Amino acid sequence: MTWQLQEAKQRFSEVVRQAQDEGPQVVTRHGREVVVVIAFEEYQRLAPNRRSFKQFLRSEPFFDDLDFQVDLELARSREPAPEIDLEP
Repeated sequence: MTWQLQEAKQRFSEVVRQAQDEGPQVVTRHGREVVVVIAFEEYQRLAPNRRSFKQFLRSEPFFDDLDFQVDLELARSREPAPEIDLEP
């Protein structure tokens, strides 16, 4: 089913119910498809391994455990930042 954005806003409960009962609901704005409303179970099926950024970082191995060395030389210029005239 396709819904115009204004109609989808006015009948959001029905859009959600149809997404659960009948499948994905497409919402258009100015005649262009912009979003799809799907049931949460369908979302989980499509994206079962979604992790938060925090979970992603915590799951990565420590760099100390790697078999290679990474030498980063980070240096910052000691020169003062240039002055910028912001007035027109």
